[in-house]
Amino acid sequence: MAFVAVLISFLISLVVSAIIIYFVTRVFGEHEGFGTALLAAFIGAIIFAFASYFIGTGWIAALIGGIAWLITLSSLYNIGWLRAFVIALIIWVFATIVSLVLPTVAGPL
Repeated sequence: MAFVAVLISFLISLVVSAIIIYFVTRVFGEHEGFGTALLAAFIGAIIFAFASYFIGTGWIAALIGGIAWLITLSSLYNIGWLRAFVIALIIWVFATIVSLVLPTVAGPL
């Protein structure tokens, strides 16, 4: 039963991340669809999982994972490094806000 709960939590966070990526890239004039945003969110989750597994948690893992995700964003959206960095930064800010607000929406359980 715990596996199902983890899987559902992962899928919800994947979809929420994809929605954020989709809207932020739309604001920046990108025309790729929601599937590209979902793929970017999934690849980002895989990259950070590998970085955490092989390097551990901390700044070095976050830096290496972040650089790998910038490469992914610039490849999927065919954009430059600076634009990918700005988009990633805005995505990170919105994701942080959502992660602080979303768990409190249901109220105390």
